[in-house]
Amino acid sequence: MAPRMILSKLFERFVAKSPISVMARSAMEFALTPDALDELFTKHAEQQYTRELLFSSLVDLMGVVVARIEPSVHAAYQRVADTLPMSLTSVYNKLNGLEPAIAAALVQHTAARLGPVVTEMGGEACDPLPGYRVRIIDGNHLAATERRLKVLHRCQAGPLPGHALVVLDPALMLATEMIPCEDGHAQERSLSDQILGLVQTSDVWIADRNFCTTALLRGIADRGGYFVIRQHAKLPLASQGSLRHCGSTATGEVFEQPVTIDLLDGQVLAARRVVVRLHRPTRDGDPEIAVLTNLPKGVAAGVPVAELYRDRWTLETMFQSLTMMLDGELKALGYPRAALFGFAVALAAYNVLSTVQAALRASHGTDKVNDEVSGYYIANEVRIMQVGMSVALEQSCWVPFQTMTTASLARHLLRYAKQVNLRALKRHPRGPKKPVPKRTRFTEKTHVSTARLLAESRKKAP
Repeated sequence: MAPRMILSKLFERFVAKSPISVMARSAMEFALTPDALDELFTKHAEQQYTRELLFSSLVDLMGVVVARIEPSVHAAYQRVADTLPMSLTSVYNKLNGLEPAIAAALVQHTAARLGPVVTEMGGEACDPLPGYRVRIIDGNHLAATERRLKVLHRCQAGPLPGHALVVLDPALMLATEMIPCEDGHAQERSLSDQILGLVQTSDVWIADRNFCTTALLRGIADRGGYFVIRQHAKLPLASQGSLRHCGSTATGEVFEQPVTIDLLDGQVLAARRVVVRLHRPTRDGDPEIAVLTNLPKGVAAGVPVAELYRDRWTLETMFQSLTMMLDGELKALGYPRAALFGFAVALAAYNVLSTVQAALRASHGTDKVNDEVSGYYIANEVRIMQVGMSVALEQSCWVPFQTMTTASLARHLLRYAKQVNLRALKRHPRGPKKPVPKRTRFTEKTHVSTARLLAESRKKAP
C-alpha cells in the first residue's frame, strides 16, 4: 500500500508543479493507446505487416523526435534500443515503407478520440456557423530535405518529399483529416476525389482559390454541401446582376452579386460572388478578394460569408504553430512515406496540445486563453518536463488514462487546468514589423564575413 501512496503523492506533485505536462501526457495516453494503434495499422496496411516492430512503438519513436525531445530518429532509437527487438536499419526500412493511408488514419484516429473530450469539457472555440459542420482545408508542401538519398546527390534543386492536405475543424480546433500525397509537385486539384470523399450533407467547406475548380464546387454541391472558396481567375463564371454594397468588415467594404458557374457540360451552378474591397492590399498586391458560395442568403449574407472566409487563416495559424511548437518536417527523412508519417505524427501531437488548450478555455474562459496564452510556451513546458516525468513516474501510472471514459478524462483535465498559472504561458505579441532595408549585393565575392561587417559598422558609428 505504501508504494502506491508514494506514487500518488509524486503524481500529484507533478500536477501541482506542472499541470500542463500532466494534461498533455494524459490526453496523449487516451488518444494513442498502443492496442488501438496496432489495430489501426493492421486495418489500413496493404503491403507492410507486423513482424517484431509494432506500429505503436514507431509512433512513440517518431513522437519524441517531432516534439523535439530527441534531435533525430537515430538518437531516439539509441535511447530505447534495449527495449526494441529491431536494428536501426530495420526501423528506417519500416519508416520508409509506411503507406500514406496509415498516416492519414493516424490523424483521423486522434481527432475521433479527442473531439468528444473537447465537447464534454465545453472547450470548443467559437462556432463560425451554428447548425453546420464547417471544415477548412489547405495544402502544405513539406520542406525540402537533405540530399542523403543516392538519387539526390547530384540534385541542385531542393528535394520535396511530399504534399499533404489538412482539414481543420475550427469549432474543436482539431486537425480531423490528412490527405497525403507522395508527389511533392502535385497540386490541390489533383486530390479532388479524396476531398469529395470527405464531404457530408450540410458541410461548409472553406478554402483558398487553389481549390476553386468546377469539379470540386460541383462535387460539394451534389453531396448536399456548401462551399466558401475564393474565386480563381480561370473559373468559367457569368454575372447575373451588378455588385451591391451590403456592409463592411474590419478589412474592407463588402459587395455581392448573383452568378452562375459553367460546369462545362451544358449545366450551370447558381452561386453568389462576395467581393471584399480591402482597406489594405494583400501580400500579393490584390486590392480586393472575391469569394464564391452557394450558401443560402438567409443562412449567411455577404458580410458573414466574408467573415467565414477570414476563418481560413485559422488553418494557416495552425501550420505556423506546427513550425513553432513541433518539428513535423524532418529534413533528414528523404523518403516521401517517412516524411509524410512524420508530418502525421506532428498533426496528432498538435491535436493533443489543442485539447490541452480546450481544457484551459473551459476553465479560464475562451477570450482570455485565445488572447493571452501562447501555444509555444505550452509545448515548451511539455518538452522540458517530459524526460523528468518519464524518469520519476512509472508507465503503470498512465495506464488508467488509456481505458478511461470520455467524461472521466474531461473531469481530470478540467481539474488539472484549474491549477495552471496562465502568467507562465503568457503570449507576447510582437509590434509592427520594421521595413527591411535593401540588402547590399556583393558582386565580387561569393561570401561575406558578418564579423567584418559588424566591425566596419562600429568604426562608422559617431
